[in-house]
Amino acid sequence: MEIKSNINLKPFNTFGIDCWCNYFVQIKTLEELSQLRQNAIFNSNEKLIIGGGSNILFTKNFKGLVIKNEIKGIKIISENDETVIVEAGAGEVWHEFVMWNISKGFSGLENLSLIPGCVGAAPMQNIGAYGVEIKDTFYSLKAIDINSGIEKIFYAKDCNFGYRESVFKSVYKNKYCIVAVSFQLSKQSAVLNTSYGAINDELNKMGIEIPNIKNISDAVISIRNSKLPNPKIIGNAGSFFKNPEVSPEKYNTLKQNFEKIVSYPLTNGNYKLAAGWLIEHCNLKGYSYKNAAVHDKQALVLINKGAASGNDIYELSEYILNKVFEKFKVKLEREVNII
Repeated sequence: MEIKSNINLKPFNTFGIDCWCNYFVQIKTLEELSQLRQNAIFNSNEKLIIGGGSNILFTKNFKGLVIKNEIKGIKIISENDETVIVEAGAGEVWHEFVMWNISKGFSGLENLSLIPGCVGAAPMQNIGAYGVEIKDTFYSLKAIDINSGIEKIFYAKDCNFGYRESVFKSVYKNKYCIVAVSFQLSKQSAVLNTSYGAINDELNKMGIEIPNIKNISDAVISIRNSKLPNPKIIGNAGSFFKNPEVSPEKYNTLKQNFEKIVSYPLTNGNYKLAAGWLIEHCNLKGYSYKNAAVHDKQALVLINKGAASGNDIYELSEYILNKVFEKFKVKLEREVNII
């Protein structure tokens, strides 16, 4: 373990923002995390824990210590004839972890294929895609209290999962370092989720009538590749905005004025609106601002055209928020963490 000074964070955030931190360290084991806690730099600086850097927008240099969590390892904790509990280190690449489970025939995560980032960020964000969220298969996580060094186990009931939300984005923000996450997955009679039309359409294109979990994963990967830019080529953080939730009354008003508005009914009676549709119908798809832009294939994605600052992207997002509210009287929320 080596604490480095004055490090450029451009390689460590998927937006590719050129910014700096005072100190930077990569942690590969619990022992290294324990050692770090005894260091004077750790105790005298503001701290930021990152994984894949895929859900962060740096708008300024970070005047403190950036801790890159690279704790890895995948193991089966317990299993029976029907289910298995699999634990992964927080530093495991999320997509590689999904592929590992698919290779073993464990189902439940296939709809979440190709989501960027690391395992540790998954419960923080309650990541989701194509009708599935982390909370559907989440079993528990291990986290270290940054101040005391005490390990704590969090179960689903402790995490207060919501739409792209958890206690780790609110009351426990920057207070815990997640070190491992466990999921309860199915071994037999997998219930496949193809409720999103795009998956069924893709499976039809593939000529698959009775899909398995690998087929679902392949379909999701194909859809994501067709719509979303590769952050290794074009800087981005995936979906920048959350899909907003509105009341039935608000939805009915919108439906009267915008007949083709894309929405999904929720179990609580409200409706979730497709933020990408709202942005696109403000004529912002492909819109450029300074060195940032709205992606021309998916309006939910903001991109770095090559030399964007974090403020370029933030100001573009502010412009989008204002335009959407001006036209639809709907407030969008950013999904990406602003630093």
